[in-house]
Amino acid sequence: MAESRLVDQKSTFASFAHILDARILRALADMGFARPTLVQAKAIPLALESRDILARARTGSGKTAAYCVPVVQKVLSVKSSLSTEDPMRQATRGLILVPTRELAEQVSAYLKKLIAYCEQDVITANLSSGTTSHLQRTLLSDKPDVVIATPSRALALLQSKTLSLSSLDSLVIDEADLILSYGHDEDVRQIFNNSYLPKVFQSFLMSATMTEDVEMLKGLALRKPVILKLEEDEDEAANLTQYAVRCSEVDKFLLTYVIIKLKLIRGKSIIFVNDVDRCYRLKLFLEQFSIKSCVLNSELPLNSRYHTVQEFNKGVYDYIIATDEGAHAEENEGEESDVEMEEFTSTQREEETTTEQPSDPEPSKAARKRKRGNDSTDSKSKKRKHRTKSGKNDTEYGVTRGVDFIDVACVLNFDLPVSSRSYTHRVGRTARAGRTGMSLSFVVPKEEWGKNKVVGGLLSAKHDEKVFSRIEKDQGARGSKIKEYNFDMKQVESFRYRMEDALRSVTRSAIKEARVKELKTEILNSDKLKAHFEDNPLDLEYLRHDKPLHPTRVQPHMKHVPKYLLPRIAPVDTGISGVQQEQSSTSTSQPEKPGFVAFRNEKKNRGGKPHGRGRGGKFGTGGRGGKKKSDPLKKFGP
Repeated sequence: MAESRLVDQKSTFASFAHILDARILRALADMGFARPTLVQAKAIPLALESRDILARARTGSGKTAAYCVPVVQKVLSVKSSLSTEDPMRQATRGLILVPTRELAEQVSAYLKKLIAYCEQDVITANLSSGTTSHLQRTLLSDKPDVVIATPSRALALLQSKTLSLSSLDSLVIDEADLILSYGHDEDVRQIFNNSYLPKVFQSFLMSATMTEDVEMLKGLALRKPVILKLEEDEDEAANLTQYAVRCSEVDKFLLTYVIIKLKLIRGKSIIFVNDVDRCYRLKLFLEQFSIKSCVLNSELPLNSRYHTVQEFNKGVYDYIIATDEGAHAEENEGEESDVEMEEFTSTQREEETTTEQPSDPEPSKAARKRKRGNDSTDSKSKKRKHRTKSGKNDTEYGVTRGVDFIDVACVLNFDLPVSSRSYTHRVGRTARAGRTGMSLSFVVPKEEWGKNKVVGGLLSAKHDEKVFSRIEKDQGARGSKIKEYNFDMKQVESFRYRMEDALRSVTRSAIKEARVKELKTEILNSDKLKAHFEDNPLDLEYLRHDKPLHPTRVQPHMKHVPKYLLPRIAPVDTGISGVQQEQSSTSTSQPEKPGFVAFRNEKKNRGGKPHGRGRGGKFGTGGRGGKKKSDPLKKFGP
């Protein structure tokens, strides 16, 4: 639900009864939408007049409904004017392009709710889900009215002539500021240039920010658009507090442990790392201290990633460790992006439909790189080629934007992103819809990089200082300032031996086994493999009785923080009860406050195994609820 101040209090959806189908209004009422948001109140009437729309509104302002409602309404209007025997009645009239599979899943779920009362007349298909190509051909053979896809998937289906857009009425580009930055620039270029689209159609560009990418797409996709800029009264930057800490690779783990265990951050947090290995290393490290977290990376199937996000939003987990692999696509953009910008911005839609640009060797090279990796023969290129091939769907996986995370209090950049744009998208996951939030970024000085052999050195961290200076400059231009958070390392030094103990237990083999265990669980729970296991029961038995995986041993005492380790500046949580206080002869006359975490919790003993000499206790006389005292002489009976 959108925030109350983003809702247009002067209008209701009922006032749109003259332009919207009654079935759509009924579905909106079922979803709890009585009044449109500001962007919906402006965009829906204009869209139904067939105007091209460029909408800039904050995340959580209802942009999805602002384009879904007009697209469905236009499909219903066209079908009502055609007879059931007309061959043109069933055709794909709406295409929604999104940057990531996760966002495609969310849009698809919203559309299903919207067409609840007209699902016989409007068919939708999400082509970005993990379905097989054969199943996608079957879905498209029914000519769904609205198709949701990533640009790369849509282009592949257009090239194979599985998807036809000859009857297209509405083209939507959601999260327009991310479409190009997620590596879809070549795909978008080909979709518009290769005569896949009709000459006349309506376009929607929906974005949370007005970046250079949006300007590129504006020139490419829109014709005389209506530009909706819905600014809020308060400054967006004022809601987000940004901090940065300069520390070594090992100190990242130390500070993360201290920050979470001492509850310096309250509420749900997203922790960003730059590769899958570090994702599991950090998860296993936190498990040593009984800190529960979940992981999100491209190795997991789409359904599992979607389920993980839902569990995080429900509050099952307070910490989600997300691998920002999409950021690596931006690492080498550099100076080339400026050249592409000039070429892209000068393109107009009328020209694209009539003229063809001269073939450029660079796009073909980029397309070849996407399919086969780099063609160079040096060792670095081979490694990059292998990574590109194994991570084919990286461009369709993304968590920095588009995924609907709810009530995120803090974004922790455990690994600094490789570009300023990626940083902006990461910290945009908090301080949304008028709420406050904070971000904390760890920056590794160049002289500290690669010193520790246990943790190793992340390759991207070698350039942290250079990237961070660009981030500071970019945030300064936006009116934000990144504050230096100076931890007093002497205060947290007492935690170091525990951190090092936990870090040593997270070995490479432990990380490997954690990844294998995760994938094994996914295979066993896979719906697609149920039929295979039914036909091949031995495969299922072999998988279930495979060699036992040895998880990292968790030491119970690491869960608690003794009072003598607490720094003087640590906050005291008075809401925690049942804390055992240590008594000393040198105690002062000041009233004692409950400590942070204790060795023992007296309340737990009431429901568990009793201690002491009390009634029913270990040394008691077998009172009610206690263990009955046995007679040792009975053991010697016949």
